[in-house]
Formats: sequence, C-alpha cells, structure tokens
Amino acid sequence: MSPNYGGQNLRGRSFKGQNLTGANFSKADIRGANFTNAILKGADFSGAKAGLQKRWVIGLLIITFLQSALSGFLSIFIGVLITYVFNTKSSEIVIVGIVNLVIVTVFCIITIRKGLVAGAVALALAGALAGAVAVAGAGAGAGALAVALALAGAVAGAGVFVIFSAYIGWRSLNGDERDSWIRSYAIAFATTGGTSFYGADLTDADFTGAMLKNTDFRTANLTRTRFYEAKKLDFAGPGNTILNNPAVLNLLVTLNGRNKPYIGANLKGANLIGADLKEANFNNADIIQATFQGANLEWANLTLTQAVGTNFTRAHITGACVEAWNIESTTILDHVDCRFVYLLKDPKPGTDNRERRPSSGEFQPGEFTKLFEEVLNTVDLIFQNGIDWKAFVNAFDQVQNQNRDTELAIQSIENKGDSVVVVKVAVPENADKEKIHSDFTQNYQLSLAAVEEKYKAVLQAKDEEINFHRQQSGKIPEMIISLANKPINVQIDNKVENENMTKDSSRKIEIGNIGRDFNASGQALNLGEISGTVTNTINELATAPEPEKPGIKELLTQLKTAIETDSNLTEKEKEKALKQVKSLAEAAQNPQEKQDLADTAITMLKGTIAHLPTAAKLVEECGKLLPLIAGFLGLS
Repeated sequence: MSPNYGGQNLRGRSFKGQNLTGANFSKADIRGANFTNAILKGADFSGAKAGLQKRWVIGLLIITFLQSALSGFLSIFIGVLITYVFNTKSSEIVIVGIVNLVIVTVFCIITIRKGLVAGAVALALAGALAGAVAVAGAGAGAGALAVALALAGAVAGAGVFVIFSAYIGWRSLNGDERDSWIRSYAIAFATTGGTSFYGADLTDADFTGAMLKNTDFRTANLTRTRFYEAKKLDFAGPGNTILNNPAVLNLLVTLNGRNKPYIGANLKGANLIGADLKEANFNNADIIQATFQGANLEWANLTLTQAVGTNFTRAHITGACVEAWNIESTTILDHVDCRFVYLLKDPKPGTDNRERRPSSGEFQPGEFTKLFEEVLNTVDLIFQNGIDWKAFVNAFDQVQNQNRDTELAIQSIENKGDSVVVVKVAVPENADKEKIHSDFTQNYQLSLAAVEEKYKAVLQAKDEEINFHRQQSGKIPEMIISLANKPINVQIDNKVENENMTKDSSRKIEIGNIGRDFNASGQALNLGEISGTVTNTINELATAPEPEKPGIKELLTQLKTAIETDSNLTEKEKEKALKQVKSLAEAAQNPQEKQDLADTAITMLKGTIAHLPTAAKLVEECGKLLPLIAGFLGLS
C-alpha cells in the first residue's frame, strides 16, 4: 500500500532515493524536504506547500542585506567621481569626471538596449578610449593622472554595476531574454535549501494547486506531471526540463494556449489534459509522450509534430492540420472527437485544396481513429524524384531477406504529384521501423546505381535522360505489376482515405497475387476475351447524338481499335493497354466520382507508348484521342 503523508508537517524530512510510487502528500508541508532521486510515480502533491524553511529564509536575507550594503558603499564612489565634472579648480580633476561620465553613459545605454554582458564589454572599451583621450588632452608626462584615470575607471565600473543591479534584476526576473542568465543564477541561489526534487521520477505526479516557490526540479523526470494552477512555479529551479521555457510553463499552469504559438517547442511529456488549445500552433513541436486527453485542439496546427506515444483520448481535433505528423502504434487516438482534418498546411499551388479528410461530409464516430490506425504500423518510403521500379523491387527483395522474421507488406502507393511518390510498408507492431527504413534506403540506392548503369549502357543516355526516366516511372508504370507476383496486396491510392468512407472519391486499385483477369472458370483471359470485355463495357455508354461529333463512346472505340491494330506492341502490352481503356469506360459512367481512376488509366497508357517510335500510328492516335477523352472526363 502506498504511504499516506496527507496534510502532515514534513519540513526538512529526507526521502532521498526512496520508492514512493503513488504516495499521498496532498496539502502536506514539504518545505525543505529532500526528494533527490526518489521514485514518485503517480504521487499526489496537490495543495502541498514546498519551498524554503524559515531558517534558510533568514540566512538568504542576511546575505542579501550584505550585498546591498556593499552596493551602497560602491555607489558612493561613482557619485563622487562624476561630481568632479563640476570642479573648476583643477582641469585634471575635471577630466577624471568627464571620463567617468562617458563610461557611465555608454554602459547605461548598451546595458538597457543589449543586456548586461554587452554593457560590460562596452564599459571596458569606453573606459580605455576615454582614458586615452583624457591623457592626450592633459599633455605628455602626466603619469600620475594616468594612474588616477585607471583607478577611476575601475571604481566607476563597480559603481555603475551596483546602480543598475536593481533594474537589471527586476528586468531579468520578469523574463527579459537579454539577461536570462541572471534570472537562472538568482533562482538557483534562491532554491538552495528549498524542497528538492533533483533527479526524482515524477511521472504522472500531481502538483495541482501546490506552492512551488524555491523548489528544485533540475534533471527530474516530468513526464505527464500535472502543474495545473500551481503557484510560484516560475520561481522554481527548472534546470533543463520543459519548465525552462516560460511559455510552456505558463501553459502547464493555466492550460490556456488558445491561438498561441508553440513552434518548435519542447513539450515532451507535457500534461495538457483538458487544455484549451484551439488554433494553437504546434508546428514542429516535440509532444512525444504528452497527454492531450479531452483537450480542445480544434483548428490547431500539428504539422511536423513528433507525437510518438502521445495520448489524444477524447481530444477534439476538428479542423486541425496533421500534415506529416509523426505517429505510430504507441500514439493513442481512442474516441477522438473529429468531424474533419486537413493533410496540408498550405493549399496546393494554384488551388485551395488542403487535402481535407474526408473529402466531403464528416467523419462518423470512430472513423477518424480507423483512418489513422492504418498508418500507425507502417514505414513510409518517400521518393522525391519518382521511383525506378526495377530498383524498388530489387531493394524490397533484399529488405525481406534481411528481415525474415518480420512480415512486410506494401500497404499503399500514393502519387503526391510533382514526381513525389510515397510507399507505405505495413509492418508488425513490434518491428524495428528505423532499421527497416535504413535497410531499404541503402539497398535502393545500390540497386538504383546498378539500374542506372544499365540504362547508360543500353540507351547511352545523359544524366538528364536518366532523371527523366525515373520521373516517368513515378507515374505508376507497368513495373508495379511485377509486385503482384509476391504474396502481398498492393493498394495504389492517390489519397489516404478510410476504406469505409462511402462518400470518398479516392481511387483504389487492388493488385492480387496474379496480375491478370480471370474468366468464370478461373482461367486467364486471352487477348480476344479481354477485347470482348472492353467492347461490352464501352457499349454501356451512350451513343453520341450527332455522328459528326464523336462522344466518349466513339473515342474509346477508336482508341481500342488503334491499340489492337498496332504492330509495335506485344500481346501482353496490348492486354495491359486494353485494360486501361476498360477503366476509362468505367470512369465515363460516373466521371465526377472516378476522375482519379481515369487519370491513372491515361497515365498508364502514356507509359505504355513511351517506348514506341514517335511516328508510330498508336502514338499519333493517342496524341489526338487522349486529350479529347480527358476533356470528356473533366481532367483538362
């Protein structure tokens, strides 16, 4: 059973290194208590009073008074030295006063504008320069004057530091970044003898409403530690914890981050249960192992956030942008309240498309979680300049051989446009994703180099031609079919969508173990049978009302004939091309919902004829027919 110290007087007690998991310290007086390196997981410190004991307060006050007395003593010198400016009996003494006045003026200006460190540098430079000018003005041979000036400069520097100390201290304690180091040293001094959680494990501990002035949290584990409405936390020693950032500290205490920027902030392990974070900007923030249970994240920017192990249970995420956020199997998305999200922070060039999900309508209960569960156990392979599919297949084979104990399956292939292709590989929950990604990257580069060497030998191409070939390959070429011979299912999807979204217009092509069509008896269809199937599909379309103006049915018939009669294509190539014509016919039956299907089919047809001579009949026909077909299907 966990110990119960609720409401007790524990001032000065030592719990150093003890295991106090789940202990109750609520409303206890823990001033001066020592919890160094203690295990305090789930401990309750709500309403507790931490800080300094009275004897330490008295000791620190005595030291402070001594410092103030010293400052007052030194300030007498600076005042006297500056008054020398008004002494008319001796020109040498007037020069001493002028030197001090110049030094004080420069130091004050620089310190106010740039901070104390910059002011100290300026003090040294100004003292040297002013002293040199003064000596020159007094004439040669004034050795005694030079000594006096040096002494005056040193004393003036000390005096000015004292004069400004109160202002600089006030400014730094209010969070001014120019003198943040002063605040750090002051707090470190003030926490001497205070409650110490140095190196303690405070995972899931609760400090709600606690008084935490003069408390030492250096090197403590603050994973999901709750600081809601904690008092004087800004006067605790944060060390290098997330409390070191004033904006993050304020968020942890108030739980109010509405419309505030936390760009690149360290929020690792932050406890933000129930926080108001509507329209907050977490771009590139580290929220690993943080908890947002029940938090309002509507319209928040979660672009590039690191959300591994983060808890979003019952969070409200409608309208949030989740572009390239990093989540995995440890990310908890249970019962998330979300009507829609955006996959892009900025619209695609020339459009207002931010990749809304779902594309239309709203998520039904549980659909958001189901959508993103698909990517929790995946390794994303991103290709910026298209894919060389021969190199991809070789690399994938190598990775499978190197990770034989890990089941790998290609979950989807997404064409992002501009030759950017993302291949998602499904892996088991406990798989070493970093190793798999590294293995593939290395093998792909080796395979790519070998394939490119072959291209150079066969085609005698320049580097630009090889890059063009790879970009063409990025448009999902026929090499994908070779993946079908592997015991995996491949889904090509231009948009990451939930399979159960009935209103979604995404394109999905499933490739089974064998990349061919079959008849009712299970036998593979030959070219003639495929041609008949394509004809039947085309005949389901409406005939053009005016014979002199061919419609989509007539254009597809012409394209089908051109493919079948072309002598440059092999029988297998004709089969593949006819299947794309069939896809176009199917898309023509419902153009608005099947534009992606049509776009893919046209891309595949262009890939099929890419190797044909420019003067080939089929190339000419496609050049004429495909733009017209694209126009009918709303692609142009």
